[in-house]
Amino acid sequence: MANILVIKHGSLGDVVQVSGAVQDISENHKEDQIYVMTTKPYFNLFQNNPYITDVILDKRLSKLNLIYLYSLMNSIKKYKFSKVYDLQNSSRTSFYKRILFPKADKTIWCSTETTLPEGITKKDFDKDSVLSRFDHQLKSSGINTNHTMKPDFSWSAADISEIKKNYELDKYIILFPFCSPHLTSKKWPYYNDLIILINEKFENKFKVVTAPGPNEIEEAKNINALCVLDNGKALNISQLSGLIKESSFVVANDTGPAHITAHLGSKGIALFGSHTTPFKVSIERENFKAIQAPELSKLSAEKVFERVSEIIS
Repeated sequence: MANILVIKHGSLGDVVQVSGAVQDISENHKEDQIYVMTTKPYFNLFQNNPYITDVILDKRLSKLNLIYLYSLMNSIKKYKFSKVYDLQNSSRTSFYKRILFPKADKTIWCSTETTLPEGITKKDFDKDSVLSRFDHQLKSSGINTNHTMKPDFSWSAADISEIKKNYELDKYIILFPFCSPHLTSKKWPYYNDLIILINEKFENKFKVVTAPGPNEIEEAKNINALCVLDNGKALNISQLSGLIKESSFVVANDTGPAHITAHLGSKGIALFGSHTTPFKVSIERENFKAIQAPELSKLSAEKVFERVSEIIS
């Protein structure tokens, strides 16, 4: 029995997408112990993943913090990992490789860097879709990939029966009008107009709700929808997954909740501007589609509602 390390620091959408890859790694290492190293926001979530033995916390303090770095590297070395799957593929994790396994090839350290196709630059390789890159990375390292291209995030969903009871939720549509403060180009501005159309055209058949993150609760007051919280606090990721899983439909910006919806198999649409493409972030699934516009400010509520009506029926 060997110890295997998977590295995935974030973000939420990336953590959702990596579910299939983690499952494939686990199924190809049936006799081994699978550990994931992640950051605080996803520590408890990964602990609930049935394909993982345990979780290691990386506080991601400055690399100049030599005391922390020394402590973390020593902690990792104690596990005597026989193989590392770097699914973060960041400059930070490349730095970890140089400390832990400086001469390792893909048989020991599986990353974009060690599995890069011959004759292809990393810049060109990164133009491919997220899931395709994971698939290539794992296959190049000897993993049979049955799930990487079709992640299943259903393991994350918590029982939200009490929350539904408190808010009297039966049939409901969830809107996610939020985005990171430094990524405002992802924000579609017409959610309140969409709410009017939903209520009028569907004749109040559905409750319209939002589920803001911890830093979005104040912003949610500007949206004319029911704000779903847990005793005044934002839902955790597992509760959010449960809420999305039992929803009738989701409309979201290109953010973590959109990826949750896609990989739970729930119905919904994500709204894209010119910041990236639905293909590159691997978000479209059988029940989850995307609308892309050169400028989100020119994507009308009527156009979005038309797509909602097509998919929800």
